[in-house]
Amino acid sequence: MAARAGSLVAAVLAHSGRLDKEDLGTRIGRLSRRVEELKGEVCAMINKKYNEFLPSVQSAEELVSQVEGLCSNIDLLKAGIETEVQRDLNVAVAEFTELKQQLERDTLVLSVLKKLQEFDIAIKEYNTALLEKKYVAAAQHLETARSSLRLLESRKGFELNILKALSTELTVQTQNILYRLGEEWQKLAVWKLPPSKESSSLESVVHSELHLHTVSSKEEEIAGPPVASVLQAFAVLGELHTKLKIFGQLLLKHILKPLILYPSLQPCTEEQSDVFILRFRSEEPSLDQSSPMEVFDKIKLIFEVLHRYLLNVPLEQPVTDKGCGVTLAELLGDMIWEELSDCLIQNCLVNSIPTSSSKLEQYIEVIKSTEEFEEALKNMQFLKGDTTDLLKYARNVNCHFANKKCQDVIVAARNLMTSEIHNTVKITPDSCVALPKLPDPGAGDQSKTSKASELLCNDMVNLENRTKLSQYTFSLPTCRISSSVEKLMELAYQTLLEATSSTDQCCIQLFYSVRNIFQLFYDVVPTYHKENLQKLPQLAAIHHNNCMYIAHHLLTLGHQFRYRLTNVLCDGAATFVDMVPGFRRLGMECFLAQMRVQKGEILERLSSARNFSNMDDEENYCAANKAIRQVLHQLKRLGKVWQDVLPVNVYCKAMGTLLNTALTEIVTRIAALEDISAEDADRLYSLCRTMVEEGPQVFTPLPEEDKNKKYQEEVPVYVQKWMTFKELMIILQANLQEIVDQWADGKGPLAAEFSAAEVKSLIRALFQNTERRAAALAKIK
Repeated sequence: MAARAGSLVAAVLAHSGRLDKEDLGTRIGRLSRRVEELKGEVCAMINKKYNEFLPSVQSAEELVSQVEGLCSNIDLLKAGIETEVQRDLNVAVAEFTELKQQLERDTLVLSVLKKLQEFDIAIKEYNTALLEKKYVAAAQHLETARSSLRLLESRKGFELNILKALSTELTVQTQNILYRLGEEWQKLAVWKLPPSKESSSLESVVHSELHLHTVSSKEEEIAGPPVASVLQAFAVLGELHTKLKIFGQLLLKHILKPLILYPSLQPCTEEQSDVFILRFRSEEPSLDQSSPMEVFDKIKLIFEVLHRYLLNVPLEQPVTDKGCGVTLAELLGDMIWEELSDCLIQNCLVNSIPTSSSKLEQYIEVIKSTEEFEEALKNMQFLKGDTTDLLKYARNVNCHFANKKCQDVIVAARNLMTSEIHNTVKITPDSCVALPKLPDPGAGDQSKTSKASELLCNDMVNLENRTKLSQYTFSLPTCRISSSVEKLMELAYQTLLEATSSTDQCCIQLFYSVRNIFQLFYDVVPTYHKENLQKLPQLAAIHHNNCMYIAHHLLTLGHQFRYRLTNVLCDGAATFVDMVPGFRRLGMECFLAQMRVQKGEILERLSSARNFSNMDDEENYCAANKAIRQVLHQLKRLGKVWQDVLPVNVYCKAMGTLLNTALTEIVTRIAALEDISAEDADRLYSLCRTMVEEGPQVFTPLPEEDKNKKYQEEVPVYVQKWMTFKELMIILQANLQEIVDQWADGKGPLAAEFSAAEVKSLIRALFQNTERRAAALAKIK
């Protein structure tokens, strides 16, 4: 505070430099008084704060002393606990742990002894029940003993030597009761089978018997039904599935399947006082295959017998995770029904599927019979309530009919395709496929059809006086085709006709099966008959005709049936026109390949003519003459082979092409000679004359000789080099002036067949170098 006052005074003095001394003294006095007042206030405040703080300090000091006392007491208590109480507590815990372990051991021993007692009681009761032939009770007691032993063996850390002995005893007793039950089962159901290896043959089945043991009502009241007792005991022991599976397989093999496979087999029943006998006899069947109704009746009889005398047994114990209420018949049905239904489908229902859509309505009887058959099996509890595959197959007859029909069609088609090609029939423009009259289009199209007919009639009236096309304009020319192909086309028409009266789905399948027939022909025939088509000219020609015949029918096949098929196909899908180019190409490629082979043989034979040079040499002349004769022989042989097979126009073109090949080769070889003597020219002329005289004789397209003259006279039409060849013959015998006249300044017949260079070359080869030859050459321009 004094420092503050001093500073204040100093400040005042600093700012009072200009004040006079009197004012300065007055001010200093005031300030001193003010300083004294401030000091008094500060001292009063300090005293007040001290008086307030003093009691708090005293209270804190008292608390500190109390805390120190408590700490000392805590230390004393802690020391006491660590020394005396902890020791007593450790002793108590050890005693408690020992007592707990002792209690656990005693409890375990007590439970083991209890289970051993249960095991012993169960075994004793089992033996008692077994002696009294109470097999179900015996089996239950044995299972009780088994569960007790299983519980004993599951305890870890507690092993007794006696458990091994108990396990052995349990196994022995289990095998003992199974043996006893097996003997009882063999007495109840006795199979008498012949000692034949082929136990499923008809002869073996006829000698097979099944004996089912029965008891009187009095015996049943006393001892209970033996079948139920034995089978329920098997169920309790978990062996019923094995026994029933063996019985089911024997039932399928020796009874059920033979009844399905052999129509002549008939079941016979005989009931005696204590046994029911099921045996079989063979009768002469009226048909090769039994109807489904007959087969169902036979199978139903077998199940009725089994249900009455053997399988109508409720199982009181759960079997293979099945609850109470399950019968033995249901278990057997679960085991054998799948295999039995497959056998019924494959060997009965498949054969009963109609082969014609007109018989589909009759199949309703089969469906009804199948429903009744399944209902009877459900009533006997062999089947559950769900619809099985057998009934689904029968009800889906439309689909199966379509599949079977398509399969039969494809198989028949393939058999025709793999048959011999050389068995032929003659096709003429008047020929047509043997097809029944097609049904009229639907009622909805009748108005359109009538209108179209009226328009057609009007058009015919309008065109009556005009030029008409021949009725054979669009017909296939006369030729020979394979009889198998004719049958194949008839099959296609018949299948499409079948499709017109079938359901929509079946119609579609049948239509595409017909397309598959032709696709199969396209793929199979060229491959299957490949070797013969390459080696035999006649077969190549027949195959060519076959392909053209099929293509000819494919043009209109879809149109003929378009408005008689299902609506899906009427929108433009019912067509075969897309396959026409492929078949035409297939036939032409095969025939052209054969033509190339024949051309190659002709050229190979002419290659042995020694280029037709030096004909004055007898050996060369003989070689050339032989080559010419071989070519003519080949052509005549082909003419006979293709006679009455190929259409006349195709025949003439083919023979003309081959003869033209020979003439072209001869002309080329002779025109290439550089020196031809007079004798050579005479002999070459002789060879050429042979070709001209005998060449037309290879054109024999028809068997009637008088009808072939027309085509032999038209040789220049089919042989391109015929006139060239004849002009060559003229050159070989003409003089220079005659050759010049034939040329006629490039306007004569010689100029039409040979070029100027070729004529000059021949002149130089035929004539010596003279002025006349030079003058003649000068005129050839």
